[in-house]
Amino acid sequence: MDLGAFSVSLAVKDINVSKAFYEKLGFESIGGDCGQGRTILKNGDHIIGLFQGMFDKNILTFNPGWDQSAQNLENFTDVRNIRDELTKRGINIKSESVDGNDGPGSITIEDPDGNPILIDQHR
Repeated sequence: MDLGAFSVSLAVKDINVSKAFYEKLGFESIGGDCGQGRTILKNGDHIIGLFQGMFDKNILTFNPGWDQSAQNLENFTDVRNIRDELTKRGINIKSESVDGNDGPGSITIEDPDGNPILIDQHR
């Protein structure tokens, strides 16, 4: 089961201050809009999403269908198949937003310590 590209989504207090900090570490903006409370930064294969006012906890994020450069993959495991496999393995799906047989969708699970894991398919 391939979960796709990996990133850490950080809940930040001040997106501009956080963005400036990570830029000092060598991260560069690859998307998002600080004015809308979200930006995506990259350093090599490492991706960090900064989100102000959108959620309470940091989230581990996987994007089926994307590589680490947010480029579409020809073959990937659909979020619906991931959901079904996780359910078979006894993992509780905390929330889901999945319609139809293909296309965008997302599910959220938690690890044993309550850390949220988002599997978010954009296509």
